Amino acid sequence: MVRSWEEGIPAWVYLGASLILIHFNSVTVGAALRQEVGLESGATVLNHSMSLVHRMENLLAMGNGSDITLRVQTINTDEVKVIQVHSLVLTMQSDVFEELLLGRNSSVVAVKETHDCATVFDKFVRYLYSGDISVRLDQAISLHKLASKYHVWGLQQGLTQYMTQHLSSDSPTGHVVSWYSYAMQVGDEALLDSCLQYLSWNLSSVLQSGEWGSISEDLLLSLLQRSDLILQSELQLYEALETWISQNQPISATVEKALRAVRYGMIPPQHLFRLQKQSPLMLKYYESIRDLLYLAFQFHSASPIQLAKYFDVNCSIFTPRNYLSSFWGSPWIINSPTRDDRSFSFQTQLGPSGHDSIKRVTWNALFSPRWLPLSARSTYTELGAMQPTRTDGGRPRIIVTPATSSPDFAGVSFQKTVIVMAKQQGKVVVRHVYNFHQSTEETGDFLLDADLQRRSSEYLIDSSLYLHIIIKPLYHSLVVARK
Repeated sequence: MVRSWEEGIPAWVYLGASLILIHFNSVTVGAALRQEVGLESGATVLNHSMSLVHRMENLLAMGNGSDITLRVQTINTDEVKVIQVHSLVLTMQSDVFEELLLGRNSSVVAVKETHDCATVFDKFVRYLYSGDISVRLDQAISLHKLASKYHVWGLQQGLTQYMTQHLSSDSPTGHVVSWYSYAMQVGDEALLDSCLQYLSWNLSSVLQSGEWGSISEDLLLSLLQRSDLILQSELQLYEALETWISQNQPISATVEKALRAVRYGMIPPQHLFRLQKQSPLMLKYYESIRDLLYLAFQFHSASPIQLAKYFDVNCSIFTPRNYLSSFWGSPWIINSPTRDDRSFSFQTQLGPSGHDSIKRVTWNALFSPRWLPLSARSTYTELGAMQPTRTDGGRPRIIVTPATSSPDFAGVSFQKTVIVMAKQQGKVVVRHVYNFHQSTEETGDFLLDADLQRRSSEYLIDSSLYLHIIIKPLYHSLVVARK
């Protein structure tokens, strides 16, 4: 493995369990030398960069030939860490260090850092010499702060990638929430989006972890607004919210805003009755959400077609999230998914309304590892049976269709969601979410980049494809003019 601290040469950076290739800014001279070597006929390249890196590491460790004493003081303490460094290396890697060294009056340069950054500062300096660094989950933010402060952009990008890839790693107190807060603080949009997606897609497990109680008010309210949350049920979310409020004791305005974001129409009426009588939180704030509860009970008692004549049924209280409960869908484990086509049937309730809760819809799911697009195949035989056309040039496809039609479907459309699970850092997490609607029977980009042939594929768990199909019934208004 080749490593280099020189600009223009790739450096392999060890980030926890990941290997991330970081490219430093190219240097024109270096690029010219590379091209010259590449064009020279019959030339052989002798690569001794490993020994060069080893000598650089020894140079730092022994302090030989150092011309700068770096004093790292921990803010608000008397702790000082002294590191013998070389101005050539620091100025080559960081324009911030270059300015500090140009403005110095002596060979001693003092910097002040917070305790967490001071603790890993020697590790950070070693990276400037060697181009590689080992990172623990609890060190990622501190090192990212240093890389950002001193404009070591390759390390900063590598750490962002490390954090994005290690969201599912186990840690004693959790780390995704703190990484989200840090990303919000520094404006790292890529990391922010990754953390928010992870929390949304794996909320059911997050709710049961110790990390749930550390979620900030802003993050909590942001999550409650989302329809792509993956969890067991809306009741689970309400109970978790009750726990969070009990632990954090926010102001009344925050509690009311959070309670009004709960989708009470998605909670069966028998559970709503119980919460009204037994939930201390609901008893205390009943007046703040009474209108929503009243609307939810109306929703459960009346025909959705009748309700749609008088109320806007397209609002969030009537919109399901991605519920894992058996009422809304089913898991589907496909062993050896590249072998042949598979089919699967399951039932869901027609809609979330209590009026429709006893009505069932049967769904047929068909998976094929190699299937032509809809435009290039015959979908049905003369007998009406689904007839797939397979081809070695096709790619994975999944089709979800209702087994029958019914007059009860009037006023209801169905969004189909296919969740793909994967194992990351030993934990089963959501890898991808695919959505498609009633007007289409499949999603065009399903497992588009997946390599299901490899047993070690990141889309497979023990050589099997783990799916969960969710049907989200959506009521829509039949009459535009309200009476």
